[in-house]
Amino acid sequence: MASEVLGVTLKAGLTNAESVLLNGVNGHTYTILSITLCETAGASGETFDLYVDDGGGGTDYEIYSDQALGANETFEHTGRIVLVDEDHLCAATASSANVDVVVSYLDQTR
Repeated sequence: MASEVLGVTLKAGLTNAESVLLNGVNGHTYTILSITLCETAGASGETFDLYVDDGGGGTDYEIYSDQALGANETFEHTGRIVLVDEDHLCAATASSANVDVVVSYLDQTR
């Protein structure tokens, strides 16, 4: 039976190590509604990458590459992104940082 459920995923302290923000599951389609990143350390500013790991297989498709995020600033992406099955939504900062991430999405099953 098909269903649609709103969801949110939270990541505190995004750093320069890859973080999977949304880990796709076979049989699901995810519509990302918004992504908010907030630099919380008051550092001089950071850059971040946001990308889709196709099927979790290691091939990355950049949505943002070296996107600027100033000290104590918030960045919001409101365009829709669709992930299918085992795609992963991932992010990382360019250097050691402290960035919080909130992702809201619609999870549809087939």
